[in-house]
Amino acid sequence: MSKAARGCVRIVTPVLLLLALNLPTTRCGYQLTGVLDDCFCDVESIEAFNNYKIFPKLQKLQERDYFRYYKVNLKRPCPFWADDGQCSIKDCHVEPCPESKIPVGIKSGNYNKYSSELNDGEHVEACDQANELGAVNSTLSNQSKEAFIAWARYDDAQDHFCELDDELSPDVQYVDLLLNPERYTGYKGPSAWRVWNSIYEENCFKPRSVYRPLNPLAPSIGGENGESFYEWLEGLCLEKRVFYRLISGLHASINLHLSAKYLLEGTWGESNWGPNPLEFKRRFDPVETKGEGPRRLKNLYFLYLIELRALSKVASYFERSIVDLYTGNMEEDRETKNLLLEIFKDTQSFPMHFDEKSMFAGNKKEAKSLKEEFRLHFKNISRIMDCVGCDKCRLWGKLQTQGLGTALKILFSEKEIQSLPENSPSKGFQLTRQEIVALINAFGRLSTSIKELQTFKVLLHENSNIG
Repeated sequence: MSKAARGCVRIVTPVLLLLALNLPTTRCGYQLTGVLDDCFCDVESIEAFNNYKIFPKLQKLQERDYFRYYKVNLKRPCPFWADDGQCSIKDCHVEPCPESKIPVGIKSGNYNKYSSELNDGEHVEACDQANELGAVNSTLSNQSKEAFIAWARYDDAQDHFCELDDELSPDVQYVDLLLNPERYTGYKGPSAWRVWNSIYEENCFKPRSVYRPLNPLAPSIGGENGESFYEWLEGLCLEKRVFYRLISGLHASINLHLSAKYLLEGTWGESNWGPNPLEFKRRFDPVETKGEGPRRLKNLYFLYLIELRALSKVASYFERSIVDLYTGNMEEDRETKNLLLEIFKDTQSFPMHFDEKSMFAGNKKEAKSLKEEFRLHFKNISRIMDCVGCDKCRLWGKLQTQGLGTALKILFSEKEIQSLPENSPSKGFQLTRQEIVALINAFGRLSTSIKELQTFKVLLHENSNIG
């Protein structure tokens, strides 16, 4: 079996695919098609499945109260170097959500679940967007703290791929993700470069013998061309190649979001956000990126495939009657879970899943050591997110890193998920609410990236003389 086919399970029966628009390179310098590296799965299949089946449902799910409120600590100090200072422009800021505006069931966990007190009267409204930024006191009551502890019981011996925030810290705050969308903030320069450089150069299994920078933001060093780098990459074991492609895919997805939600010229003093084809070309055009752009985008599709596989594997966990998406509104919670289960069913129908069993499948001792190294490298990257100097960038970096870390936790916990007892909520494999919210929103970001690629294809086609 070839390297390309080694990482995927493919159903032989062909499926009818709605092919997304592919443009000739001669017109706009952009084309992305064909089979992905380390996986016998093609770009067109993912685009058709995502854009026409999954994306609309994910959009609706992310608007539900359970998934729109994320609890995060944006004040944790960087553990690796002195603080570079905070981004000063207004678009870097995050608007915290006062505790009084959070659905009462989310604050209390399973405490007094679906009591008449929680469901009488009107449901708590979502956060109103504040006119001015400001800190809020997010300290929880003792009762709420005890409820969180009771709700979030899970086996501490499980493998965690992320450095998790302490949800009881006074610095933790609720954020309404719908009111704090990921978009261009202007955050760049030495601080941003240092974050990505540390991620690539120190955590992607790069040996000292490879002089070419892995960080796409770094200038190329003479003597090492792109071919030699990819020859080195292909020489690595599958697990280390996968790790690099996951990080590259995450980076590509973030850059796509920034290009798609760019600060354009405003009207009447108001901000105007929308797609910027020039910014997209700067980050992904094969000419402007010396051939790297299409590779980065293919890594985005590869990352999508990994997280898609995790969703399909964790479906049985959520199908249990004891797993509720609890906000305090019984009817909405039931509708939310039904929509989530429908999405899980769709993920299981995808015919070309990545086969995670091909990873860590060699000598048991070596495989265990490699898996632990893989886990610690990724956990280290999650800690680097606390070094991001832009609050909004830090928010979405932490969420997407935690979402991917949760996906990896799921992929390597298959036996634990399959052996779960139906009525034992505190034993075996568990996901906290934070992990669930991060998992769905992180995959939602990847789904949005692939959908936005279609928008850029059309824009570049319409403006073939751009740039």
